[in-house]
Amino acid sequence: MITVTGNIDITLIALYAFWIFFAGLLWYLRQEDRREGYPLESDVGGKYPKDAWFFMPPPKTFVLPNGGGTKQVPDGTRDTREIAASRPHEYPGAPLYPTGDPLVDGVGPASWAERSDTPDLMAEGELRIVPLRTSGGFSLNEKDPDPRGMEVYAADNVAVGTVTEVWVDRSECMVRYYELQLGSGENALIKLLPVSFGNIKRGRGRTLVMHVRAITSEQFARVPTIANPDRITRLEEERLVAYYGGGELYATRFRQEPLF
Repeated sequence: MITVTGNIDITLIALYAFWIFFAGLLWYLRQEDRREGYPLESDVGGKYPKDAWFFMPPPKTFVLPNGGGTKQVPDGTRDTREIAASRPHEYPGAPLYPTGDPLVDGVGPASWAERSDTPDLMAEGELRIVPLRTSGGFSLNEKDPDPRGMEVYAADNVAVGTVTEVWVDRSECMVRYYELQLGSGENALIKLLPVSFGNIKRGRGRTLVMHVRAITSEQFARVPTIANPDRITRLEEERLVAYYGGGELYATRFRQEPLF
């Protein structure tokens, strides 16, 4: 064994070097935690944690794709949304209980991130998620059932409308949303349904229908809408998926109770 002194050898030096490297790695990762979205405020008091000064990283500037400018993080901004919820217990991790309409107030499974209100783009700068009518050559597989024209039933088994169009992800080559028409005439509403919340099955008369377990017929009227009928933004996607996701727990009071 090669020795440096009588009490320190190469093995011990390698061990110390590993400890120093590992401590530096942990410090670096804790810094990047805060850059990439780790909570910068305590869960209860809303103040910076005691170790913020030590782990707070210096600002870094990112160049956004497709001419989207730049983004610097951390930038010191915070989410100022007012959430209609209360915390009955003052300890970190205590649950929030909704006090308003949890499907639109952003509580629990209905919460969403404040993404940019711009559409998601492909590498070439074209819209990524579009309806088939503007997709430019995309079509549904002939072996799969075509959902267009199917009746849509809510969780309470009430017919709410029909599927009128399918939205596709041109980057992943898959269906992302169903476009629904609720009602008819001047009072008709156009809503989107994430494909994961729509279940095609046999209805009465053995015809194929679209069943949505997440929300009831009355809640369909409050599904968030999109500003442009032929494109959807990242923020609109967040709000849309959050609404249906929240319905899995908050659509009826019975879903919030234990099974036994």
